[in-house]
Amino acid sequence: MDVELNGKASPVLTGKVAIVTGAGRGLGRSYALGLAAAGCAVVVNDADEDAATTVTAEIRGSGGKAVAAPGRIGPESAAQKLVALAVEEFGRLDIMVANAGILRDKVTWKMEESDFDLVIETHLKGAWTCGKAAAIRMREQGEGGRIILIGSPAGQYGSFGQSNYAAAKAGIVAMARTWSLELARDRITANVVVPTAMTAMTATIPVYAEWAAAFEEGFPLPPMARRDHALGGPEDVVPLIVWLASDGAATVTGQTLGIGGDRVSLYSHPAEHRHALSEGGWSAEDLGQLWDEEWSADAQPSGPTPKPDPSEAPAR
Repeated sequence: MDVELNGKASPVLTGKVAIVTGAGRGLGRSYALGLAAAGCAVVVNDADEDAATTVTAEIRGSGGKAVAAPGRIGPESAAQKLVALAVEEFGRLDIMVANAGILRDKVTWKMEESDFDLVIETHLKGAWTCGKAAAIRMREQGEGGRIILIGSPAGQYGSFGQSNYAAAKAGIVAMARTWSLELARDRITANVVVPTAMTAMTATIPVYAEWAAAFEEGFPLPPMARRDHALGGPEDVVPLIVWLASDGAATVTGQTLGIGGDRVSLYSHPAEHRHALSEGGWSAEDLGQLWDEEWSADAQPSGPTPKPDPSEAPAR
């Protein structure tokens, strides 16, 4: 039997136990609610205790199972406590969704060391500590498991003013590919979801201001937003989280998948784009000539691919 998520049938995860970090609001809240709707018992983590408690109450109020686990993500001890709580409350752990994050955006020459460290600590180290703690428990159980890390377009393309955040998100992708190798024999999958949605953070982007205001008032986003910009509500991301957590995705691992609005994407792994050979090695002059004459036309751009102008699509 299936449950309905976002108007579409979704695999039931009855009997499974999930941890969702950063689940007090926004996308993380949607992941927790969606997994609960699919049958999971959920450990709801957030740095904001009130937010974690509120989401837990929402799940319980809808007949689901949940426990609040407030606390900051990053230190290994925090991840271990989350896993211990899952086992204490629900007897096992099947799914880890490492979503917790924080932003400290500044151009590099204005960024403080503390800005860099905090973002790396929460996003990259936090994903590592949570994934490690989950993998240890899942290997002990011997029944496989799902580790789902949350990436970002910034980690795929780069993002002005986000050298800390983009580096963390790029590192998360490489980490998931590594875990897909290390954990394959244990039937534990590791994948990255790159979500794009109209959230409070997206609403601060000037070109999306009109769409965001209309969306806040309850108007649907136009097709350009949902298709070309991959922008929908947080609920549009949930089916990918639920599917990756399900038995139907048991053979899917080491992948980076994007989703938002009407659009779902499969990102490629980095690959050698071109190569050239020179017997005995290369001189600096030869490399310059190779670049100017052959390779410059194939230079890889930074930043996302340009999208249609939002001003060309009405907000309502």
